[in-house]
Amino acid sequence: MRTYIKDLKEHIGKTVSISGWVDVRRDQGKMIFLDFRDMTGIVQGVILPNYTETIEVGKTLRKEFAVKVEGKVNKRPERNIKEGILNGDLELEIMEIKVLSEAAPLPFDISLNGYNLELTTELDNRAIVLRQPKIQAIFKIEETVIDSFREFMKKNMFFEFQAPSMVPATAEGGAEVFQIDYFGKKAFLSQSPQLYKQIVMSAFERCFSVNKVFRAEPSSTTRHLTEIVSLDAEMAFIESWTDVRDMAENTVKYILKQVAEKNAEHLKLLGVELPTMIEKTPTLSLREVQQRIFEKFGRDVRGEKDTNAQDEREICEIIKEETGSDFVFIYGYPTRKKPFYVYPNPEEPEYNEGMDLICRGVEWLSGGRRINDSKQLEEHVKLWNMDPSKVKMFLEAFKYGVPPEGGFAFGAERITMQLLGLKNVREACMFPRDMNRIDERLTDEGY
Repeated sequence: MRTYIKDLKEHIGKTVSISGWVDVRRDQGKMIFLDFRDMTGIVQGVILPNYTETIEVGKTLRKEFAVKVEGKVNKRPERNIKEGILNGDLELEIMEIKVLSEAAPLPFDISLNGYNLELTTELDNRAIVLRQPKIQAIFKIEETVIDSFREFMKKNMFFEFQAPSMVPATAEGGAEVFQIDYFGKKAFLSQSPQLYKQIVMSAFERCFSVNKVFRAEPSSTTRHLTEIVSLDAEMAFIESWTDVRDMAENTVKYILKQVAEKNAEHLKLLGVELPTMIEKTPTLSLREVQQRIFEKFGRDVRGEKDTNAQDEREICEIIKEETGSDFVFIYGYPTRKKPFYVYPNPEEPEYNEGMDLICRGVEWLSGGRRINDSKQLEEHVKLWNMDPSKVKMFLEAFKYGVPPEGGFAFGAERITMQLLGLKNVREACMFPRDMNRIDERLTDEGY
């Protein structure tokens, strides 16, 4: 019966069988020391000289050999105990090793301290690099981000659904979409589950989805990917767009708390300090943000229709100095600069009740109140020059008693990137797609 490495402390003095990879081999005189790794941790083992057959097997081992090991779990001598690490106080006396699969010599060092690849080489060798401890830590944290979003949604009675990836029209109304041949007809890869989550909301009241979405942006920036994991939520019977803001804020707080608790070792390994979210995140209108930037830095962006990267960095700097918060909500964007379904402010219809959450100079989340009146939606579809027939099912749902509602969405990769202070969002995507890569780098002829 297999014993996982993390559980060896429960078997002191007993003979166990573990399975995993050879992480390190060190020959010391007539003995061979080996570190073994499985999905739960690492343990040191030693082959003593009296195990002659096992010594011969040990001499053939290389890093990444997959093996099955039988041995006795012993306490380490006091002088050899390594404090603060898993199994630092025990050692495996190796009796028998069975090679399950040999490993070719690695093309580069993937050890904790020896790994030093630039990003392009890392992505070109993704299958090997995924075994590197710091790379694994990134994706363990991203797993917690996604799981925590799902957990918090369910705690708050949101219904999970799966939105389609192929759609007849685009929710955002933009041109940067992937067109596909759908049995001789035109269709698109979805930019967002937005319209579908609003339809589901109209029946289930609260809903969420964890979906792959696609953006055909001809961009090779450090912040954009062609395919991302979008975490989306929608809720009905709101009193104001601030209800959506508060739910988004509490969602992010829960995610931060779970990452801090579940990924403490990974954060330590990466040398990361999580961003600070204070009890109530500062909230400013776009015009207030622009005025604050002008007053602080003398840079006049008043009247601009949106924030740019410099604006977001500067307002985060201002808020951090004043409140200690790494986060700030920005709301009140020009109505025509946002999608057709965003709710215009009744007192100033030229501005809407949409919002963004910015953290350390990077947008994390977008959302706000949506239009729930069917006639107003139909007017906006025309105003935005959309084809009503392409969003017929969406418009149909709003003819039958849809209450005031709103929602939000954010990308798992960008949040992970920002949490960990990564320089490129591709570092937070296990298999990134962009205009230059689908697993391998693209050339003019394809691969």
